[in-house]
Amino acid sequence: MAKAFSEFKYMTFDVVGTLIDFEGGITACLSGIAAEASAAIDGEEALALYRQARYMPGVGLFPDDLVRVYMVIAPRLGLPAEEKYGVRLRDSASVWKGFPDSTAALAELAKSNKLIAMTNARRWALDHFEKQLGSPFFATFTADDTGTEKPDPAFFQKVFDFVASCGDSKDDILHVAQSQYHDIGISRALGMTNCWIERRHAQKGYGGTIEPERFTVPDYHFTSMAALATAVRESLKERT
Repeated sequence: MAKAFSEFKYMTFDVVGTLIDFEGGITACLSGIAAEASAAIDGEEALALYRQARYMPGVGLFPDDLVRVYMVIAPRLGLPAEEKYGVRLRDSASVWKGFPDSTAALAELAKSNKLIAMTNARRWALDHFEKQLGSPFFATFTADDTGTEKPDPAFFQKVFDFVASCGDSKDDILHVAQSQYHDIGISRALGMTNCWIERRHAQKGYGGTIEPERFTVPDYHFTSMAALATAVRESLKERT
């Protein structure tokens, strides 16, 4: 049985895909490029191609790698294979939106927990994402800070070390994420309690996120951040 929400001091969050709608941001940018070229794209096809290109050998850090990704997928989508459009896709990360429930849910959860961001995105991108989300984080960790990307256990260890410096342990953390591959599977392997936010619950497939080798049943499972915030609020009410 999963621990009660009241037992956690911290909540760690995947950002891109859990809090920030990167799929919507990518497809919106590609659709804009397509419209200028008198073309059209299928969003799910574009995400599938993105996923394949993003996980090729020798990729760069996100979202800088979107310049390379664009050059790989543009011919398949009938888009102009010019680097300036890849730069445009990369730079679009600065205006990607949070999911409609993200900001309010984080603000509420921050009343009872210290929130920590854990993102494979670079620091410059997280700076924009934080502003979109209302700057709710107690601490933040990016690929620039850790020198690696999830699901590498070393990324998580950096966070464990930080929490330990505050006098606490990974047992005090609830890890919240949408990616089975990057977060849910590895957090389980590392002995964390986790919460899966199934953002694509109404859609088939894994969209822009790599498919895991095996599905990990999470400790908690919601289809939105709003639902998580409600569950935490109700749980805390029961304690009073």
